[in-house]
Formats: sequence, structure tokens, C-alpha cells
Amino acid sequence: MLHPSVAILRNHLRQVHSGAKAARIKEIRDRVLRVDHAGELGADRIYAGQLAVLGNTPAAKTIQHMWDQEKEHKEKFEELIPKYRARPTALLPIWNVAGWVLGAGSALLGKEAAMACTVAVESSIVEHYNSQIRELSRIDPEGSKEILEAIKKFRDDEQDHHDTGLSHGAEQAPMYQAMSAAIKIGCKGAIWLSEKI
Repeated sequence: MLHPSVAILRNHLRQVHSGAKAARIKEIRDRVLRVDHAGELGADRIYAGQLAVLGNTPAAKTIQHMWDQEKEHKEKFEELIPKYRARPTALLPIWNVAGWVLGAGSALLGKEAAMACTVAVESSIVEHYNSQIRELSRIDPEGSKEILEAIKKFRDDEQDHHDTGLSHGAEQAPMYQAMSAAIKIGCKGAIWLSEKI
């Protein structure tokens, strides 16, 4: 039989551990929602920039379809952020401008370069979403079910955008490999910054 003070101490330690775990889950959810909202805002702006340049070309319908899906993604994260009491990144104004400039800039190089931009961005995002799915599934699959369902659906949409870009000539863009590598580095940097700030 345990001494009553030992039982009290054990109970207290369980409560401390439970509180620490809940705080860790909240921290991870906040980070996920913050960075994913920022990413979807950036994607929304990329497609807006591409359409500003390519809006009167045969590529417009394809870009518009992808843009419409990105708008849905952004709206969902705008719903989830207040629901889970997460803080959006302070960098949203920067990603707003940077996304549009990336989209318009790639489109100015032609449809293939716009598609190369799409492939590079979506490749980075699919990888990022897969990492988040693994992390949330490991630490809080039930409590994060709504977030996980959204991320899984959006990951599949992003993979479709990636594949669409490839099927629309992305690899024929001038300096495809260099452009793709530079955009992926930019995406990884934006992800890292948005998780923190």
C-alpha cells in the first residue's frame, strides 16, 4: 500500500505531464495552422499573378481551376485559425506581395515557366503536408481530426496541381532545373519563417 503522500505526488505528476502534453499539442496545432494558412495565401497570390499575365491565353482555364481550389484551402484555414485560437503569421503582407510577384514573374517567362513554378511550389507543399500528417497522426489523431482531414484533402489537390503542371509543359520551361531548385529553396524558407513568426 502506498503512503497517501506518494499517491498525491503521483497524481500531481500525472496532471503536470497531461498539462505539458496538452500544451505541446496546442503548440504544434498552432504552428501547423499558422504556416498552412500562410502557404495557402501565398498560393492564392501566385495563381492571381499568373492569371494577371496569362488570363487571355489557353492556359487561363487550367490556372483558374487551380486558383479556385487554393481559394477554398485558404478559406478553410481562415475558419480553422480562430476556431483553434491560433495566431496567423505576421508575415502575411510579405507573402501576399511575394506570391503575386512570383506568379506574375514566372508567367512573364511563358506558360511553361508558370507551370514550372506550380510544379516546384506544389512539390514542396506536398512534402510539407505529408510531414504534418505524420506528426499530427502520431501525437493527436483524434483531437486534430478536422485539421488532418483538411490537410489530407489539400495535399491531394496540391499533388494534382503538381501533376497538371507537368502535363502542361513545366519541364520545357527555360532553365527548368535551376528555376525549380530556386523556388523550392524559397518555399522551404517561407515555411520555416512562417512557422516561427
